[in-house]
Amino acid sequence: MIAEKYPEEIKGILARFPNKKAAVLPLMHLAQHEYGYMSEDAMREVADILDLDPTHVLSLAGFYTLYYEEPVGKYVLEVCNDLACALRGADEFVAMALDKLDIAVDGTTDDGLFTLKTVMCLGACDKAPMLQCNLRFEENLNEEKFDQLLARLRKAADSGPPEPSVVQKITSYVLPQ
Repeated sequence: MIAEKYPEEIKGILARFPNKKAAVLPLMHLAQHEYGYMSEDAMREVADILDLDPTHVLSLAGFYTLYYEEPVGKYVLEVCNDLACALRGADEFVAMALDKLDIAVDGTTDDGLFTLKTVMCLGACDKAPMLQCNLRFEENLNEEKFDQLLARLRKAADSGPPEPSVVQKITSYVLPQ
């Protein structure tokens, strides 16, 4: 359980919010980091920590695209394919990427490394085709750049460099320190 594994991190997150229920999104990120997705157990844990009804956490998980209700790969490739990006080649890019990964939209590669999702508006229309990979933008993509991205991510997965603390990642965009 995240309460036992991350007591100091949870205390730090809760300290940043005058109303502890406002900490629901960062705690959901923490739970998702631990379990890989927002499982029913993860949602219940977050709800218990904040004295919320679990259906409230479930509704947030269903609304926000950065929370996954099913297992995903280590790297989630979210390709924007709204109208502006489609006009700049996003649909063709998605087709190429799916072919290279040998999956369908929302599918995960057999090695568990990559899940590809299509999303609406990541706010970089002028840089399409583009994608967000685990909160990092990759812009002005083409087949060559996509191949380079996949190679870089595979290498990182193989070498296993330490990731920044999940709390550092979560709190870095929630509120300034």
